[in-house]
Amino acid sequence: QVQLVESGGGLVQAGGSLRLSCAASGRTFSYRAMGWFRQAPGREREFVAAIDYSGRSTYYADSVKGRFTISRDNVKNTVYLQMNSLRPEDTAVYYCASATVSFTTAQATGYNYWGQGTQVTVSS
Repeated sequence: QVQLVESGGGLVQAGGSLRLSCAASGRTFSYRAMGWFRQAPGREREFVAAIDYSGRSTYYADSVKGRFTISRDNVKNTVYLQMNSLRPEDTAVYYCASATVSFTTAQATGYNYWGQGTQVTVSS
């Protein structure tokens, strides 16, 4: 069983930055890829970024490439999402997820544990 707890969301002006954190419980954190997804009101959940078990390989949605950075600390069992140059269209609930595999995947079906989400609101 893996529990994921996100933090770091909030209200920020366009152009600003936020850093999301996701603390994971359980012994398998360092063996699993991790991902971030988001869901805006009235829209389906979408992939944002993923990182493999080692932290050496990352993958991003085109909409955030060059602005967001995913990283992980396998000692602290924590994954991060640094979000820069935020835009109003980045407003959503952001979810951390633990994958069933060790490599990066953008498919939500590849994740079997999810956090409760943290709200990010970007004002124009």
